[in-house]
Amino acid sequence: MATDVTSLVATLIARHLTIATAESLTGGALCARLVDVPGASETVRGGVCTYATELKARVLGVDRDHLARTGPVDREVAVEMAAGVARLMGADIALSTTGVAGPGPADGHAAGTVHIACHHPGGVAHRELHLQGSRAEVRRGSVDAALGLLGEVLGVGTPQGV
Repeated sequence: MATDVTSLVATLIARHLTIATAESLTGGALCARLVDVPGASETVRGGVCTYATELKARVLGVDRDHLARTGPVDREVAVEMAAGVARLMGADIALSTTGVAGPGPADGHAAGTVHIACHHPGGVAHRELHLQGSRAEVRRGSVDAALGLLGEVLGVGTPQGV
């Protein structure tokens, strides 16, 4: 079941929390889904699309040595992307996406290998995904998973959260 983006945005607004996104394989689609919701300007600070690996370091502050060792499809890269965009945009919460959309493998990872992270006041949450389908399906699934992770962090539908 897809996460209700309208409820997520309403929850962020009600809690006076701001959000930003750092995206690679999703190319801005995650931020676009958030701003599709009327009133999103009350919570969404902005988004950064760092599709090129070197921009993850230059713009978001991802450790260059780590990127050189692991490449961009990595847990720590996703975590640092989220922390970097939160800092850059002055946001309370930040989501990041990095991975391989396909159709073939890249950087030693199969298509559909994705890392998402959520930087939030209580810490950080991360998920590694192994999605199936076309390039468009992997990208869409990555956005859905990132929004789902935000819902978990906010406790939407669960008893705990930020």
